[in-house]
Amino acid sequence: MGLIGEVLLLPFAPVRGSAWVIGQVLREAERQYYDPGVVRAELARLEEQLEAGEIDEEEFDRREDELLDRLETASRRGVHTNDGTTP
Repeated sequence: MGLIGEVLLLPFAPVRGSAWVIGQVLREAERQYYDPGVVRAELARLEEQLEAGEIDEEEFDRREDELLDRLETASRRGVHTNDGTTP
């Protein structure tokens, strides 16, 4: 974009900057949400809750399905684990 275009769009710089920041925050939130290591830890906690009698089988099955869906989505997206490897 030329100098004139930059000057004309200068009043919109805060909006463009805010949109960039929001995009970065969203990407990081999704990365953490789909991190296979995090999902596996949640699955382990879920199993502990079932064994301790804190939740019933129905609740366990529902939440386990949600977590397994997240793992599958992470696998399709090629999401990396915290240690930099792919699942």
